[in-house]
Amino acid sequence: MKINPTKIVCIGLNYIDHAKELNMDLPKEPVIFLKPVSSIIYNNDRIKIPEMSKQIDYEAELAIVIQKTCKSVKKEEAKKYIKGYTILNDITARDLQNKDIQWTRAKSFDTFCPIGPRIVSDINPENLNIKLKVNGEIRQQSNTEKMVFNVYKIVEFVSSIMTLYPDDIISTGTPPGVGQLFKGDTVEIEIENIGILRNFVE
Repeated sequence: MKINPTKIVCIGLNYIDHAKELNMDLPKEPVIFLKPVSSIIYNNDRIKIPEMSKQIDYEAELAIVIQKTCKSVKKEEAKKYIKGYTILNDITARDLQNKDIQWTRAKSFDTFCPIGPRIVSDINPENLNIKLKVNGEIRQQSNTEKMVFNVYKIVEFVSSIMTLYPDDIISTGTPPGVGQLFKGDTVEIEIENIGILRNFVE
C-alpha cells in the first residue's frame, strides 16, 4: 500500500471510554490537528525515537481515506467521498506535547505516522473492533461504536473547514490505554476487517 495525501487531519479525544479514562468532558465538536505527510511510513517499517524526546506513545486509530475532492459535505453525503478505511498509529512525543502550547512538534517527526496495511471500502466503520498490542501484550481494546463523532460527522466537520483532496487522510481518534514505546518494541494495531499494522521501534 502506498498513498499520496496532501494532508493528514487527526481528531483528538473521540472515544467515550478514553474521555472517561482521562476524566474529561466529551467535546461538543471535533478537536482537530494536523500531521505532515513527511511523517508517513508503512507496514513493517521502523518508528524512530527522536533524540529530543524521552517519551513516545502509541495511539491506535481508524483512518478515513478520501476518494474525491470535497468541500462542505453534509454527513448524509459523506460516504460518497470516502475511498475506504485503513489503520493509523498516531505516534506522539508526549513529553514535548506536554511542554509545548500546541501539538505540532510532538506529532510531526519523521516516522510518526505509520499507516496500512491496506485500504478497505466495503465495511461498516461504525462497528469495528480495534486493538493494539506491544510485544504481543494487549494495551488498547475498544470498538468504533464508542466514538463521540462517527466518520460521516467527521468528514462533514473537517470539510466545512478545509477542502479535502483524493488520498487525504482523516484519523478518527484513539481509545483508552495509550502508553509508551521503547527501542526494540514491536507494536501491532488490528482493526476488524482491515488487518494488522505492524511496526518496529528503534
